[in-house]
Amino acid sequence: MSKEADHHEGGGDEESKEERDQDGSEETMMRRVRANTPQASPPKFVSVEELLETAKNVTNMALAHEIIVNQGFQIKPAELSEGSLEHRVKEIMHKAFWDCLDAQLKEDPPSYEHAIKLLAEIKETLLSFLRPGHGRLRCRIEEVLDLPLIQQQAENRALDIGQLSQFIVGMMGSLCAPSRDRDINKLKEITDIVPLFKAIFSLLDLMKMDMANFTLKSIRPHLMQQSVEYERSKFQGFVEKQPNALDYTEKWLEDTVKHLRESGQDGLSAASSNPPSLLLHNVHNHAYLRLLKWDQASDPFPETMLMDKARFQEMQQEVDRLVLLSSVLLIVYTTAGEAISGLPGLMDTLKNTVNVMLTDMHAPSFNAQEALATIGEKLCVELSQCLSQHGYSPFSPDRKDILKGQISATVQSDNTVRRLMDSRVQTYLLSFLESSQPKTPPALPGGLAPISRELKELADLFTGLVNYNKLVYSQFYQKILQNILTAGGMSSTET
Repeated sequence: MSKEADHHEGGGDEESKEERDQDGSEETMMRRVRANTPQASPPKFVSVEELLETAKNVTNMALAHEIIVNQGFQIKPAELSEGSLEHRVKEIMHKAFWDCLDAQLKEDPPSYEHAIKLLAEIKETLLSFLRPGHGRLRCRIEEVLDLPLIQQQAENRALDIGQLSQFIVGMMGSLCAPSRDRDINKLKEITDIVPLFKAIFSLLDLMKMDMANFTLKSIRPHLMQQSVEYERSKFQGFVEKQPNALDYTEKWLEDTVKHLRESGQDGLSAASSNPPSLLLHNVHNHAYLRLLKWDQASDPFPETMLMDKARFQEMQQEVDRLVLLSSVLLIVYTTAGEAISGLPGLMDTLKNTVNVMLTDMHAPSFNAQEALATIGEKLCVELSQCLSQHGYSPFSPDRKDILKGQISATVQSDNTVRRLMDSRVQTYLLSFLESSQPKTPPALPGGLAPISRELKELADLFTGLVNYNKLVYSQFYQKILQNILTAGGMSSTET
């Protein structure tokens, strides 16, 4: 009863071509058969068993990936929605079980059949929490929760179930995480046996989660290499079953090379003296950077990046926010001049004001024009107050109008100041990728000092995802890039 687990298993329903072409979850990766893209080879039909096996492999790969890249990953108990059939069935079964236990204990003489089964399960769970060095605790549990002895006591009407419950609660208090101390104290306040057993099993389930998450955190550093090899092998199997499985990845890299050539990037001409390894490295880093400017509505995400799509979308939104924030602050300090430079606390005050107004800038209901107009009004008030406090002349109406107009103009993505700050943010992130000393951040471009902390955090996250992705998929990228560059008139050797 208490060991039951609720599993949510995905169905095997057939999906339409349009559904297979959608992005949005890791599970779609193995079904990305392009209905609207011309194929060089005829479609490959697979059996239901093959499809289910592929789905299982990709799901396992996604889970392994999540454990490694998400430092906050935790195992959590399943939560059933209040009105769901599963929730109602679970409640009915639980109530029937505990009512049966209550009825047995109220018999004359009491029947301990169910209670002893629960004690056996509790004993097994407590022992599972022990480490090799917990010899004394193991002996104590085995001694007190001696099931044959408990059975004899029950038959001879000498069983003290309350005393055993107190021992169990005390042992749980010794083994649980400090965060569960309050729950243990609540257990000690329960005197009725059935409610106490219900609470004990509920807390034991939470302790199992705590133990699993502690173990996961402890072994995460040792899982990196195994996870890289595991993801690579699973993806290789997927590619072998789907010949066109890298179409969007190839397009992503092809477009990057095209963009770099059109923008006149050094090193992409046939006469370039750069070694092939440096050339591939340069193109690849720019490709990752392009994911932070991705058109989510029209461009399918590269297959090799699908499991991190949501993270890159969040980073893209953060880049947009930091660019707009730094643009507004640069305009303020440029317009106000030397009068406010160096004033203690002013930068943080202005930054907090802008941050509050830009918190929901990616929400559908956000009105950028109104938000920027409000920001301009608020900053003018704060600047006037600050200047007066430090003995400077307050802002004139003309300067206020200029400041508010320039701030409002940043609503346009092609605004000069906004484009400048965007370029500097991109340069900083690229420098971070190319840095040979990851623990030493590159120099911060001008105007980005107010957002240095946020930008450093973003760069760390971005670089971590990119470097892990390179470890897993480098062999696929090298082959694709070499083919692209060779087809474009350049020769390169494998790195």
